[in-house]
Amino acid sequence: MTLTTPAVTGLPTRLAAPAPGWELSADVCVVGSGVAGLCVALHARAAGLSVAVVTKVRVDDGSTRWAQGGIAAVLDPADTAEAHARDTEVAGVGLCEPAAVQALVTEGPERLHQLIAWGAAFDRDPGGRLLLTREGGHSADRIVHAGGDATGSEVQRALHAAVLADPGVTLVEHAMVLDLLTDATGRAAGVTLHVLGEGTEDGVGAVRARAVVLATGGMGQVYAATTNPSVSTGDGVALGLRAGAVATDLEFVQFHPTSLYLGPGARGQQPLVSEALRGEGAVLRDGAGERFMVGAHPLAELAPRDVVAKGITRVQLRDGVDHVWLDARGIPGLAERFPTIVARCRQAGIDPVTDLVPVTPAAHYASGGLATDLAGRTTVPGLYACGEVACTGVHGANRLASNSLLEGLVFAARIGADLARSLPPQVPAVEGAPAAGGLLDPAGRRTVTDTMSGRVAALRSGTGMAEATGVLASLAASLAGGAGAAPGVESWEATGLLTVASALTAAAAAREETRGCHWREDHPGSEQEWRVHLDVRLDADGRVRLARRPVGEPVVQPW
Repeated sequence: MTLTTPAVTGLPTRLAAPAPGWELSADVCVVGSGVAGLCVALHARAAGLSVAVVTKVRVDDGSTRWAQGGIAAVLDPADTAEAHARDTEVAGVGLCEPAAVQALVTEGPERLHQLIAWGAAFDRDPGGRLLLTREGGHSADRIVHAGGDATGSEVQRALHAAVLADPGVTLVEHAMVLDLLTDATGRAAGVTLHVLGEGTEDGVGAVRARAVVLATGGMGQVYAATTNPSVSTGDGVALGLRAGAVATDLEFVQFHPTSLYLGPGARGQQPLVSEALRGEGAVLRDGAGERFMVGAHPLAELAPRDVVAKGITRVQLRDGVDHVWLDARGIPGLAERFPTIVARCRQAGIDPVTDLVPVTPAAHYASGGLATDLAGRTTVPGLYACGEVACTGVHGANRLASNSLLEGLVFAARIGADLARSLPPQVPAVEGAPAAGGLLDPAGRRTVTDTMSGRVAALRSGTGMAEATGVLASLAASLAGGAGAAPGVESWEATGLLTVASALTAAAAAREETRGCHWREDHPGSEQEWRVHLDVRLDADGRVRLARRPVGEPVVQPW
């Protein structure tokens, strides 16, 4: 059912950019070089396909290397896939797709062992067994980790080495993806991109391919403060929307409960203080030293992330403060178990071994994204999505801790299998319609991020989101008729953030309930009528369109 709600219109359906001045070809173009993108590349190579990996800065500059916690997988004989599925669905509050969850929990252990075979080294006990820990929302110890709190860095290292060792993979670094190329039937046939003068080709070019896989990561930079790196500007979701793909559940943005509070006015990427500390015994305290999560949830500090983030936000509102305190002083061997976190805190003048750590929620993970089926296919033929840019249905209304790296592993393998069995011959791309809208002035980016942090963050209301919609609509209106900034990385990024913010805000304003990490102070309860997905797309006029879709009903049709 299509929803008629106030929404932004006039967003560009194609970015204004010079015509491609160079090109290269591959069987598969993978956009993104985190766990999802590099695993897809390795699986495609195993199928004998040539691969071009396009990445925005360097191969290791995405979100994967920042992951501190670990990878969830059922490895303990006392644990079960059913328990992992149950924990995932509890966190997802009724919006998880059961078939996707089943794939995740049953195929996860095999994919983890494959990652180990590719060279990833995880922490083990003296007997050589993988060490397992627990994180928020999990009912068993099932989190594997590396270097204590440096799991993402080790995963990125191993995959990067494996890709570099394969001559069938072409790496295109310092390249921002722009728009999808399609053939005469509308099937994906490659991408346009801009290389920032660091490669063998400069300026706007094209990668021609038989299939395109978006693995561009998250969109945390749509907010003023986030745990995401600077490259996480929602490029993949924005590209997908411009290409006509459906995005789903964008309103469910997970705010990590414990980013390191660096003082008022801190912007951009904020240091993450992993919930693995809470898994090892750290507790949250208010200004009076009281543990405010005790009694708020049976798991207290180890409740699902949305519950803990809401608990912290309530205390901040109650006491009129900018942060609460994490007490990790009782963890034995803290500096040895969590060297990365301790070092970053000490860099900020805080020693977690002896001091309380100031923490506050920050935008962390997008549970929604481009809607896919179980093979990673989007609603645009030939276009796949994997990792945080995708919405497989695994996370529902709130991602369970350490399921994100696992999702990348599992669904990258599924995409690889689909590429191996059904990739058509390469055909010429057709020239796309000229850009109808302009580009947002880079100065407008701060207006977007401040609006999102002030009106569409961890705590939302209808009034606040109406105000946000008005601001975003005004920015979009300024692009009419091709007006706006000159083409360039900063204006392309700002325009993409405006598109993502507009789609996210439209979905959040429409969902008149509180569910998972979507928290409406004016609609505090969960409603059965809202146990639906909200599909978002851009129409030909650049207007955000919304439609309800029941859980279990597919949106991706067979190609």
